[in-house]
Amino acid sequence: MKRQIIEIDDEKCVGCGLCTSTCQEGAIELVEGKAKLVREDHCDGLGNCLPGCPMEAISFIEKDFDEYNMMEHDESEQEKPAVLACGCPSSNSQSFQRDESETVQFENERVQVQTMVATQLKQWPVQIKLASPNAPYFQGAKLLIAADCSAYAYGNFHNDYMKNKVTLIGCPKLDEGDYSQSLTDILKMNDIKSVTIVRMEVPCCGGLEQATKNALRDCGKLIPWEVVTISTKGEILED
Repeated sequence: MKRQIIEIDDEKCVGCGLCTSTCQEGAIELVEGKAKLVREDHCDGLGNCLPGCPMEAISFIEKDFDEYNMMEHDESEQEKPAVLACGCPSSNSQSFQRDESETVQFENERVQVQTMVATQLKQWPVQIKLASPNAPYFQGAKLLIAADCSAYAYGNFHNDYMKNKVTLIGCPKLDEGDYSQSLTDILKMNDIKSVTIVRMEVPCCGGLEQATKNALRDCGKLIPWEVVTISTKGEILED
């Protein structure tokens, strides 16, 4: 597949090193006084390094990369951090098996019982913009699309909303662009059983709800969906 990465003009580069500090993926290093793209597979193609270059020595190019398929690797390889063609290793698709039972611990001295609720996260990544529509965990999934503040506002979020669902989160106020196309691709390419939108009452969360509704409209399928609104005090306002 083709994807965008950066290219550094060796003649223009003066070796100031500013690009190495702005590259969050650690893909650029100074080699013999010049900036070099030493890890093409880690370059996310977002270009955070471009404005940091005073010599305008960095530009975008497109290159062919093989798609990374986790299923083709054995268990010993899966334990290692994956090198991904899509860029940042944080976007590596993973599925988790969860024990649905709760863990109970006793505090004998105080005669109190503490209940530790197990996480209900079934996959990685969770950020909408990092999730690949080709990820196997989307097939046959019940999809939860949640504002990233909602899990902090609502105390029992894992059990009430994440359990038995594939979770995607986002914040339209902080993220650039629109989620509509990414969500449309996920809905089109997979057999999604249902969609639950959990948003906060704040106006900016309307962007997450609208993007999901756009995707539901444009995917060409009839998928059951619902919207849940949570107040800043952690109360369910609409269910």
